[in-house]
Parts: sequence; structure tokens; C-alpha cells
Amino acid sequence: MTSRRFASFAAVALVAAAGLGLAGCANEPTRTQPGATAADTLQRLGAPTGRYPLTGGGERLQYSRMPAGFEVTDIDVDAAGKVVSVTQVLSEARFGADIKVNQWRQNDVMAFYGRPYEISRVSSFDGAVWTWRYKAVNERRMLYIYIDPTGVVRRYHTGDDLELDRVRD
Repeated sequence: MTSRRFASFAAVALVAAAGLGLAGCANEPTRTQPGATAADTLQRLGAPTGRYPLTGGGERLQYSRMPAGFEVTDIDVDAAGKVVSVTQVLSEARFGADIKVNQWRQNDVMAFYGRPYEISRVSSFDGAVWTWRYKAVNERRMLYIYIDPTGVVRRYHTGDDLELDRVRD
């Protein structure tokens, strides 16, 4: 390939990549502004990964990047169809205030965090352990929520994401 042809190819590739980058920003749920309409939000972002009714009317549009990603964004819309809040919920700073141990049920967990990365069992707990991947200051982490056989959240904790270490071995 001649240097002129390569330069032309590189320029086209750069423009295409820039266009994809801008399109990716437009589809970023966290860039949704309060006051936007639900219709505009759905048109811009596409179908959510979950839709949940909110107490008092309205609904939650949930955009999850599970199982491969690290973010779950909840967009709450009021009964009039306007966005009232946009929250990336997989944040270590929020877990203590958000997770309601001995109060939340399985449906509450789904409506807040969406489908987990993984559901497993451990011998030290009678029930299921739901797991989500997230990042804390660019460190890969895991959120574990323990749900008993009656569907009640009994505890939660965080830990390091060791999946990458298992792949390397």
C-alpha cells in the first residue's frame, strides 16, 4: 500500500471511529437529564433492560451492562412521563444507604440492581447469593447480596473481582 493510500485509509478510519465515539456518548444512560421526556429517553437509548413500576406512579427504566459490564443506571420517570432522576446504582458509596437488609425482597433487588451477573450458593448460607460486578476507582469489585429461601435480603458484602485472576492461571 502506498503512503498516500495508507494516509487516506487512516483518515477515513479516524473519522469513522470519531463518529462511533460520538454515537456511543449519545447512548450513554448517565447523560440523560432530569426533565427529559420518557419518550425521548427511550428513543435515544433504546429499550431498557428492565422496566419497573414506582410507588406513586411513574416507572423506572433500567439500563444494565451486566453480565460483562460494571454499571446499572436507573432512570426514574414520574407519572407525567418526565425524568426525575438518573442514578448509576453500582457504587460502593451508595450500598449502605440503598440496600435494606431484612426489608428488601427479591423483587426490590431486581427493581434496583436488575439481573445479577451471577446467582450462586455457598455452604455457610441457606439461600442464594446474587452477585454484580462494579468498579471502584477502576478496581474490579463484586457486590454480593444474600437472599434467603423466603426471598428476603439477609446481608450483603463487597469483595474483589477475582475472575480475571482465574482466567490468567
